[in-house]
Amino acid sequence: MITDYNRLSGLQKAAILFSVLGEGLALSLVKELSKTDIRKVRAAMRDLDSVSFLIKKRVMEEFYFSFVSEKFHDEDSDAPRKPFAFIEDITDEQLFALIKPEAASVAAIVLAQVPGERRMKIVERFDAMTRGEIIMEMGNLNDIPLEAVVSVATDLKKKSQLLPKTVAFSRGGGKDIAEILGGLNPEEEKLFLENISRENPELAEDIKKYHLTWDVLFEVLPDNIIRDLMNSVELDSIAMAMKGMPEDIVERVIGNLPQKKQAMYEPVEGAVSKREVENARKEIVASAKQMEKDGVFNLSDLVGGGDMVE
Repeated sequence: MITDYNRLSGLQKAAILFSVLGEGLALSLVKELSKTDIRKVRAAMRDLDSVSFLIKKRVMEEFYFSFVSEKFHDEDSDAPRKPFAFIEDITDEQLFALIKPEAASVAAIVLAQVPGERRMKIVERFDAMTRGEIIMEMGNLNDIPLEAVVSVATDLKKKSQLLPKTVAFSRGGGKDIAEILGGLNPEEEKLFLENISRENPELAEDIKKYHLTWDVLFEVLPDNIIRDLMNSVELDSIAMAMKGMPEDIVERVIGNLPQKKQAMYEPVEGAVSKREVENARKEIVASAKQMEKDGVFNLSDLVGGGDMVE
């Protein structure tokens, strides 16, 4: 077992780093390695004896301090590469919204990357208790290993991509958010709505008044509207859209089809692509939106408890 840190060569340290982080993540952080260097590291990994936890920890710490001191640079740029560079491209409100649901330790890691004046503006948005927790956590950041820092950066970068280009959700209304959501793909739309529901349940309810989604159709539309809606699209699209839906929803839809269509309806059997199902559902949602635009129903009234006349 390797227990003497001082006897490790640079190649051995790189091999330990790659074995701890995994080659994919390590290469994403150390992009300047040539193919020859990568082959040498792989060979060193194969030749490594077992490595003690303390040695792994020290190698990670050495790389961490090199990383945060901007030792590593992009191949095609003289600018230092930072794991939290993405926070420079979002506003204070977006950054606050991004870290508000996170643990105080995560918020502390992020805020440690922010210049002092901007940091204080964001910290002041938290309640007094949370502010205290974040400040205490910022005093313990030296104890956090590199893999935790990288993991936080990677996770929050993905979440930041779900933020709208503007931060209407922080002070605007549900109608503004509904317009933003309309331009997202189904997966982004779902994640974004889940995020808002966690952060601001009242706003999530307000959004429902203006944002028609596949699931909302069956939550709020009465049978007479469902009947007209399903009669406006092709039967094949209905069958594809029903793939994977709960039995009670399928029965409700079929029950609202004209008798001729009911007799002709055949469920889609076997495996189909997710895209086919999503496209069929998008077609039906688009028809519902057109019906609302034509004044057939008012989504806000339905979500708010208004009644439709059969």
